[in-house]
Amino acid sequence: MKNTLGDLNNHLFAQLERLNDEDLKGEELQEEIHRAKAVTSVAAQIIANGSLLVEAKKLVKETSDPDIKKLPPMLEG
Repeated sequence: MKNTLGDLNNHLFAQLERLNDEDLKGEELQEEIHRAKAVTSVAAQIIANGSLLVEAKKLVKETSDPDIKKLPPMLEG
């Protein structure tokens, strides 16, 4: 299964819509808030990983060091 940042964006907006549901009250609302915190925590890590990959690709592209012309396998997407 491959996911994209577009998919992440859709999940975040869906979560926002669930939080905006005026029918949610009490325990249901608290559960949704708890879920939203978990979703945003995971989303932040996905975004941080994406940023790291972009920075690594920039460095590889800009370097003149022949030993650093390829990303390490752990950073390949």
